[in-house]
Amino acid sequence: MEKQYHIKLSSEDIGKYVILPGDPGRCKEIAKYFDEPKFVTSNREYTTYTGTILGEKVSVTSTGIGGPSAAIAMEELVACGAHTFVRIGTCGGINTKVKSGDMVVATGAIRMEGTSREYAPIEYPAVPDFQVATALVQACKELNKPYHCGVVQCKDSFYGQHNPNRMPVSYELLNKWEAWKRLGVLASEMESAALFTVANSLGVRCGSVFNVIWNQERKALGYEEPDCLNTDIAVRAAVLAIKLLIEESKNDR
Repeated sequence: MEKQYHIKLSSEDIGKYVILPGDPGRCKEIAKYFDEPKFVTSNREYTTYTGTILGEKVSVTSTGIGGPSAAIAMEELVACGAHTFVRIGTCGGINTKVKSGDMVVATGAIRMEGTSREYAPIEYPAVPDFQVATALVQACKELNKPYHCGVVQCKDSFYGQHNPNRMPVSYELLNKWEAWKRLGVLASEMESAALFTVANSLGVRCGSVFNVIWNQERKALGYEEPDCLNTDIAVRAAVLAIKLLIEESKNDR
């Protein structure tokens, strides 16, 4: 069958359930949680492995960084037949209750990026699929690790967040960051707003779970906040959530 232009995959290559990390280097490690995982292909930022979970064909495909490449991956994976997605990645904490090493499950995403605006008016909310988000929460509970559920902020510029003072639009970045803090936004990342909006436009399901690397607000207040780069707990939460969704699907048949 014809391969999709960017991801170089066809319907025979992937499952209907797909985990979406940003980093291609994470795909092999995530695939270790599948039964009989096999490398499929790699092109640009898109690397794919496919295996099974509970007898159901599943895949992991990396998306690269940011909304544009994530949207391309989802568009082409949906064209191949995928219908359920779990974004797994890293984030930086905003709310001071969110500590490094915690997990965050997004219940909504601030659309402070550009990709989603080419799919929906800005008034349209970027929200995950309820069943996928619920499965992620249940998975976090079963893993018995600290987690938080709430709104995340999505941006296009990593350095706009981490060095806003040198940006010509510092007045806007700093004021909006203060607004996110006052609104109780949990964390900042780069893909969920685009993925949630694209998923809703295509009629498929998507949810997100993140490992908190650090919280710059906690560091600024002098709290001990060691960087946590290990995403394994978030990966396990994503895999367990997919198991729960597969079981739910089988029970509904």
